[in-house]
Amino acid sequence: MIRDEEALEYHSRGRKGKLEVISSKPCITQRDLSLAYTPGVAVPCLKIQDNPEDAYTYTGKGNLVAVVSNGTAVLGLGDISALAGKPVMEGKGVLFKRFADVDVFDIEVDTHDPDEVIKVVKLLEPTFGGINLEDIKAPECFYIEETLKRELNIPVFHDDQHGTAIISGAALLNALELTGKKIDEVKVVFNGAGASGIACATYYLSLGVKLENLIVCDSKGVIYKGREKGMNPYKEKLASSTDARTLAEAMVGADVFVGGSVADCVTQDMVRSMAESPIIFAMANPNPEIPYEQAKAARSDAIIATGRSDFPNQVNNVLGFPFIFRGALDVRATTINEEMKQAATRALADLAKEDVPDSVRKAYGGERMQFGRDYLIPKPFDHRVLIWEAAAVAEAAIKTGVAKVEVDIAEYKEQLERRLGKSREVMRIMINEARRDPKRVVFPEGAHEKILRASQNIVDDGIGHPVLLGNEELIRKSIEEQGLHLTDQEMTIIDPRTSDKGEAYAQELYALRQRKGLLLSKARQMIRNPNTFGALMVRLGDADALVAGVTQHYPDVIRPALQVLETRDDVSRVAGLYMMILKDKVYFFADTTVNIEPTAEELAEIAICSAEVARRFHAEPRVAMISFSNFGSAKHAVVDKVREATEIVKQREPELMIDGEMQADTAVYPEFLEDYPFSTLKDRANVLIFPDLNSANAAYKLLRRLGGAEAIGPILMGMRKPVHVLQTASEVNDIVNMAAIAVVDAQEVAEKGC
Repeated sequence: MIRDEEALEYHSRGRKGKLEVISSKPCITQRDLSLAYTPGVAVPCLKIQDNPEDAYTYTGKGNLVAVVSNGTAVLGLGDISALAGKPVMEGKGVLFKRFADVDVFDIEVDTHDPDEVIKVVKLLEPTFGGINLEDIKAPECFYIEETLKRELNIPVFHDDQHGTAIISGAALLNALELTGKKIDEVKVVFNGAGASGIACATYYLSLGVKLENLIVCDSKGVIYKGREKGMNPYKEKLASSTDARTLAEAMVGADVFVGGSVADCVTQDMVRSMAESPIIFAMANPNPEIPYEQAKAARSDAIIATGRSDFPNQVNNVLGFPFIFRGALDVRATTINEEMKQAATRALADLAKEDVPDSVRKAYGGERMQFGRDYLIPKPFDHRVLIWEAAAVAEAAIKTGVAKVEVDIAEYKEQLERRLGKSREVMRIMINEARRDPKRVVFPEGAHEKILRASQNIVDDGIGHPVLLGNEELIRKSIEEQGLHLTDQEMTIIDPRTSDKGEAYAQELYALRQRKGLLLSKARQMIRNPNTFGALMVRLGDADALVAGVTQHYPDVIRPALQVLETRDDVSRVAGLYMMILKDKVYFFADTTVNIEPTAEELAEIAICSAEVARRFHAEPRVAMISFSNFGSAKHAVVDKVREATEIVKQREPELMIDGEMQADTAVYPEFLEDYPFSTLKDRANVLIFPDLNSANAAYKLLRRLGGAEAIGPILMGMRKPVHVLQTASEVNDIVNMAAIAVVDAQEVAEKGC
């Protein structure tokens, strides 16, 4: 429950309101100022004069939307004035930016005359890449949008009409699939003939509902052919040939009820009168046409959606407008047509059938989400909506000829993914590399829910072939319960306790460890441990990489891996690395997880291995050996160790850019390095090697928690064959990322013939 005082404090604290303008270019020096304004600004001005399309290159027009309202139908508050509606329009801008990185200016127009609204928006066309009409009452909103769509050459979208239609349309398609009903046969009843109700009814017709099966009601009852009172041309188009005159009469035998009206206008008796497995979209806000609990009590077989976040199947417009505009802007669409809206609907409907990321579940209190009666459409905080919906809209715009710019949809999806954060851009490199030659990844914790969901993503992304260790019956049961569709062609299930490879693996382990005190009988026991069994699979070529640790401590995974797979010939110890992503910068921190007090020789090995990892992620390594001293400014054994390690690396890898010892801030601020012109490190370091586990572990955790950096890892370095250890708090996405890294490692091993 939101308190009034809490809402007022939210909007008034600090900078007033919810929006601000931030410069996207530097303006620090006199030269910056000359480029930003006079005389430099004249150059792009003249370019745009010669070619107006250049405005999309030299200004922010292509990513700027106007949210326009005259305040005549603000939320559930009615005609409260343009000024009073400004907090809502600012809020719309926040959602545009947060969910789709679209910039917004809110424009409140103080007039009730629709022609004046049209005139204002037409005059503003040069400023914006798109127009989002908001909170304008019906029927004027229809006239305004129709006129502007006809007369402007940029997308115009009235969210109150089309947003609810597009999103509830996705819910409708999935609800019909679950109930086995056909869209061209169902009887649909609407209550509410304002902007949303009329638009939803019209849109459902375009999705396949038959006009003869549609009844629309308003505050005066059924809109039927021949009715005179309270009619307008938009209602007239939806008038029914029916004897029903009241909402209660209309709902008898209805398959679908859609509400865009007022609270408590639907009774339990009305719900009971509906057809088998009724679909009820009670979307009045803040309170639905019938409370969720009452509708469920009246019909246990009902599928119910509301506009509220505290019940299943929230129809929230934020699932629509940010992503629709994102796709339209990116191809410079001249309009948002019916095909683009339907593409958005079908993208949302399809995405609801995919596995839900852990990050989304956490955002909603750990709620388990799976396609079904209580999960018809994705949640607003599902980051994949941006990729699925915007790409679908852009593709539809291109196919229907309203796009000025054509894009490769696969590449465009990667561009959208980069908008979600640098980590996804970085990991996309690994995923694309993994797809080039997928490998077999063995998961010792094969029955774990997260491992199975990650396996589905690995298969869907074409990264690799999961090998799941554990009880086959339990694994298959869990796959079914989670609604996954892993097939025997896509995965392998092996139970170490019953595998026919058990004796051969025991003999191999015994041969490896017999002179280290291991008896054959003990080896036969040890191979029942999935970690040991998985490591032996990798050693003997029955798998290419191992990923484990979601339920285990770090040493419990590393120990059997070291016993079976051993380290590379050129290193004496394994080490751990975290990739730290801070805004648009990527850093590699080592050793963050394994070696407590490494020697100079071991530090040198860690530095060389870390540089290899950086190159694997297409980063040219610039290595800083970190200490509390800058090039001899302090005397201590630790300083000497770091300096010695630096010299060892320089001798072994003379082409590698590396220097030290140096303090951490010297390493990452090029201005500080200017005080040391003799340094071989040029520009900001991106690979930081710490003198011990204490400092490395503290550094990455502080940067993650206080600096807001994203961490990918730990990446285990120095193994003869790929092994990576998960954290116990790993999410499905983390497991997929680590599997992709393991596959790329395995590709490298195969190429070297190891």
